[in-house]
Amino acid sequence: MASIKHIFNELHYEMTRKIAEGGMGLVYEANQLGAGNFKKVVAVKLIREEYSAIEEFQNNFIGEARLVADLIHTNIVQTYHLGQIGGQYFMVMEYVRGVNLEQFLDEHRKFGKPLPTDLAAFIVSRVARGLAYAHTKCDRDNRHLNIVHRDIGPKNIMMAFEGDVKLTDFGIAKALDLMYNEEGKVIAGKDEYLSPEQANYEITDARADLFPLGIVLTELLLGRNIFKSADRAQSRRNILGLPIPKFATLRPDIDAGLETIIQKALTRNRDDRYQSAAEMLTALEVYLYSERYGPTNEKLSVYLKDLFGVRDPVVPPHATRPPT
Repeated sequence: MASIKHIFNELHYEMTRKIAEGGMGLVYEANQLGAGNFKKVVAVKLIREEYSAIEEFQNNFIGEARLVADLIHTNIVQTYHLGQIGGQYFMVMEYVRGVNLEQFLDEHRKFGKPLPTDLAAFIVSRVARGLAYAHTKCDRDNRHLNIVHRDIGPKNIMMAFEGDVKLTDFGIAKALDLMYNEEGKVIAGKDEYLSPEQANYEITDARADLFPLGIVLTELLLGRNIFKSADRAQSRRNILGLPIPKFATLRPDIDAGLETIIQKALTRNRDDRYQSAAEMLTALEVYLYSERYGPTNEKLSVYLKDLFGVRDPVVPPHATRPPT
């Protein structure tokens, strides 16, 4: 860590602490330093040396980083910089002062507290909003970038204590998968959050992000992922064949409107599923706002701070980890 700190200091990043560690690398909280005592808190993701040293991974990772560099949207964690030090690649990203959705779910399970249905729908609608932007993103020559996340799940969804919901880690999982196999020969994503086409080793399009988004919605509502098994292969079989229940029978306050949205998102035939994130977003917003004053970022902010006992400006250490 001492040598890492020294090298980053030379690049004008003051590493303050390690906040996460995963299979791909480590994430640090850091201060970006500038003239006149300028400081900006950022997250620095350092890719593990064993991946950084492989040329094919380098090419894929750099290519994906270029694709997502211009994803500038309130519901997406922004990538500021891609660099290399000592043979290792790193990304400088927006620092989100908050929690990821896995931590959020864990807190509810710990207290046995159900999440209000409208807040569950609101959180998922914000992710759909970010996806709608990313899925339709074009380059400067107006060529469609065909961005698909392929790894939608609670660890990759951040919630700031200010109430913003942000999707992160575009491109990193894909870069790793393509190092070994072309899509269609390997499964990208986590087994219990796959779309059926991913579980079937099929080539995916943007609709593949919507089925797992439906899974996330049901997990927020039920406190569990109905497809998840201790056996990874069984999780994939569940994605492909587990009968989709009527969720109102599992939680009575799921009304007909929300049930309809869930069932369409979890339609296995992608031609009958929502055909775009924008379509799913519209359905969620009509459900939330057409007949009532629905949830807002401010309402989610109050809920989050109350749940985690946050009293600004002090934030508990467990509540500041970006996703791995």
